[in-house]
Amino acid sequence: MSCGLRKETLAVALDYLSLSCRSPLQAPPPPSESAAAMRRLAQDMEAQYQPRFSTLAQNFRKHSGPDLCSSLRKVMEELVGDERLNWGRVVSLFAFVGVLARQLREQTDMNPGLDPGREVAPGPVSCQALAETVADFLGGDKKEWMLENDGWEGFCKFSRTAREVSQDSSMKTALFAAASVGLAGLTFLLVR
Repeated sequence: MSCGLRKETLAVALDYLSLSCRSPLQAPPPPSESAAAMRRLAQDMEAQYQPRFSTLAQNFRKHSGPDLCSSLRKVMEELVGDERLNWGRVVSLFAFVGVLARQLREQTDMNPGLDPGREVAPGPVSCQALAETVADFLGGDKKEWMLENDGWEGFCKFSRTAREVSQDSSMKTALFAAASVGLAGLTFLLVR
């Protein structure tokens, strides 16, 4: 099951990060219900907190050092450490990494001649590498939590609940409150 969990986590991460780096009109259909749910929730969260995510991703790139994926892993470990993981934080993590992937793509597009060995946050860090980092963390380190919460099927249930209450803005705000706390934690981690 854990191999399947990591594989599905990788598929969801690759789908979202690929979507983040291209126009939604160019995107193929999501490969699964969980990928479709992540697209909806993470895009909603990105839209709601766009200035904060952009600033966080810029600060992260500035302070991450040459190994962006190792730095991302350290931030994930701090952000969603023991007893603090929930679906809202998982969504905020995907939204943050999506913004980060988009910024890296834009950096590469604007400076195609950059020497990847000399960049602080290398443009060639691919969606695949970022997705692997997320999949290793959620499908590996946080495997028990994921399984206790019914894996990606549990996420789909969370998503359906969020969609049902999306007409009621106070309920939607409540569902994203945990993720907002996650953003505050991410802000703290990146500025200390």
